[in-house]
Amino acid sequence: MTDTLYLPQTERSPLVELDVDNHRLRIEGESYPEDAAAFFGPVLAALDAYLAESEQRPPASPIVMDVRLLYFNSSSAKALMNVFQRLESTAQVGVGIDVNWHYHPDDETMKEFGEDFSEDFEAARFNLVVSETDLA
Repeated sequence: MTDTLYLPQTERSPLVELDVDNHRLRIEGESYPEDAAAFFGPVLAALDAYLAESEQRPPASPIVMDVRLLYFNSSSAKALMNVFQRLESTAQVGVGIDVNWHYHPDDETMKEFGEDFSEDFEAARFNLVVSETDLA
């Protein structure tokens, strides 16, 4: 079984937690790491291994991804898109996937990013979630 992945939040990179046992992926904070490919590489590798297992033995409950970002740069947006594409591919083979894009009601930019990302989903459920509490 895939191990749980936990990367603590730093000044430039988000908290990332892949909780295999509970079928949850969480990304929170700000994302503008010096090298986004190097930062997200282990995340994508762990996610790939977990999703491959999930496709073989689908979990009883959906896989849930919660995204709570205050800011991200373009290279982080590309990495997020890679995560979302993997989740969508897994959903297309029948595994339940829920993506929750959390944004503050005053943050129109993050809402629009969520709307843009949601357009790429057909099989997975993409939910825009207004979060009144501080996201960081």
